[in-house]
Amino acid sequence: MSCSNLTMWVPSKPSLSDTSAISSRSFICPFHLPNSSSSTPSRSPTSTQIQCSLRDLRDRIDSVKNTQKITEAMKLVAAAKVRRAQEAVVNARPFSETLVGVLYNINEQLLTEDIDIPLTKVRPVKKVALVVVTGDRGLCGGFNNAIIKKAEARIRELKGLGLDYTVISVGKKGNSYFGRRPYIPVDKFLEGSNLPTAKEAQAIADDVFSLFVSEEVDKVELLYTKFVSLVKSNPVIHTLLPLSPKGEICDINGICVDAAEDEFFRLTTKEGKLTVERDVVRTETSDFSPILQFEQDPVQILDALLPLYLNSQILRSLQESLASELAARMSAMSNATDNAKELKKNLSRVYNRKRQAKITGEILEIVAGADALV
Repeated sequence: MSCSNLTMWVPSKPSLSDTSAISSRSFICPFHLPNSSSSTPSRSPTSTQIQCSLRDLRDRIDSVKNTQKITEAMKLVAAAKVRRAQEAVVNARPFSETLVGVLYNINEQLLTEDIDIPLTKVRPVKKVALVVVTGDRGLCGGFNNAIIKKAEARIRELKGLGLDYTVISVGKKGNSYFGRRPYIPVDKFLEGSNLPTAKEAQAIADDVFSLFVSEEVDKVELLYTKFVSLVKSNPVIHTLLPLSPKGEICDINGICVDAAEDEFFRLTTKEGKLTVERDVVRTETSDFSPILQFEQDPVQILDALLPLYLNSQILRSLQESLASELAARMSAMSNATDNAKELKKNLSRVYNRKRQAKITGEILEIVAGADALV
């Protein structure tokens, strides 16, 4: 039996700019289902009618059900990993805050001295290194695309200012993107991981440290996705080197980052389903003692602590980028689950109509045959 209510629209020459003709929904549901609130859609000359049976519809409904289960599971897994990534950021906060206090106190003692610290030396900018942090996997909406576009915009700005640049790519998606574009100079490709570690951050810190101290570059900027909430994340640019003597990381406009507050998420059950609730957690840090005396020379301590703080800031950016990626994946899988539910509903409606029409036709045939025998 043919499916007269199912039609697939095939444009004659789809263009790349026509995003409505090529969409992710067309891959999930190639059938154009009739809307109950609208009249029969007008068919274009290029439309092709699909002939299918009840068995084909049942197979299609089962396939959509399986897809819905997969996307629902991926959503819950991403939600659990978001919580783990946030815990890693919050647990590292006391160390980072205490380190800032130590650096500030040492800097107060060295204000009257003329010292030369390589990581804090500001010189005329001729070449900039861009550390671009992307994800390792897809299925996370526009997460990777947003940070890559941010990097491209910054590259255009540097070209407009007449400055040279080089890229340090972190993450498989960024490596693949910049690897296909030989006209973009890349200093190093670095792989990411499912859980950022201090060893991974140290590899990035060593590379940018050598570039800056050897004066191959005069400025290092860090491009990553800052985690805001489950439905929002912002690609940001922070100046990584030269460091401020106070241990603060500021953006390209000189605005320093204040990340004392975190949005903390926890999985709960509501109406029999797993949901995510949001709490605001503020980390309290103790004040640094003003009477603390340093046994070693403050310059030596500062030389040892600034690379350590550089490593901690890179690790934090990797953790925030991972949390943003997981939140984007959770949102994308949630939308995919909702689309699967709607598609299953529409297919079930068409299946029931066709099944009822088939049963009605068989009853009419039986009644007509019985009347013919009388």
